[in-house]
Amino acid sequence: MAEAATKLPVKTEKSTAPAPAGNWTAPFESLRREIDRLFDDFHPFDFRLPSARSLFGRDLPTLRYADWQIAPAMDLVEKGKEYEITAELPGIDEKNVEIKLANRTLTIKGEKTEEKEEKDKDYYLSERRYGSFQRSFQLPEGVDADKIDASFAKGVLTVKLPKTAEAQKAEKKIAVKAA
Repeated sequence: MAEAATKLPVKTEKSTAPAPAGNWTAPFESLRREIDRLFDDFHPFDFRLPSARSLFGRDLPTLRYADWQIAPAMDLVEKGKEYEITAELPGIDEKNVEIKLANRTLTIKGEKTEEKEEKDKDYYLSERRYGSFQRSFQLPEGVDADKIDASFAKGVLTVKLPKTAEAQKAEKKIAVKAA
């Protein structure tokens, strides 16, 4: 049986401040990677906890750095009458996804919380993971901002950005000729 998609509101903010230019987080990400590399290369003292195997004498799930990152890939596709953004957001509820439009910048935010608890006669495992993501897209010219539509079904977010009638008429196909 097909599951109906849940409609998500797209909040529009009226503001006169210009949209930020460029990726201002890049220098911070670079600095974080460099600090992580320095700590990974620092061997005289190992600050990490012993492995789960040495603590409990058996294999238990281990956490890797990649398990903590929540940065979903998003696909942006241009179709005939609209642009479409899709993102796979497994484990995130639609109530934890927010979409805003301000200064022709569409921002998609999400938050995920996960708690896991296992009890056995030899061990007790309790994990909590929290994370959030934010992605922003500068809207191309010719998008009808008042008709943006977002839906969420089976862990997949779909945002449709319809083109204005003028933008659809302005497109023309150019034939490629063999030399």
